[in-house]
Amino acid sequence: MKGTFFQKKVWNYLKTIPKGQVRTYKQVAIGIKRPKSARAVANACAKNPYAPQIPCHRVIRSDGGLGGYSGIGGIKKKLRLLRSEKVSI
Repeated sequence: MKGTFFQKKVWNYLKTIPKGQVRTYKQVAIGIKRPKSARAVANACAKNPYAPQIPCHRVIRSDGGLGGYSGIGGIKKKLRLLRSEKVSI
């Protein structure tokens, strides 16, 4: 994987989120032991060139909103991916 140390840390964590489940950016930040870095996590997700293999689509906002998706197809693709995994959004 090509990315910064922080990005790789986030991306490796994303691979641990089971299919059909989601985490918030804040939960990911806590999971990588950087609890105040939710915005940086969102930025790392946005820069993920390996989507959807590294499932940044499984990360949502704390208010339940989808957030963004920088993969091909944008937010519509994120919604499709989550629905295909039986995530109710």
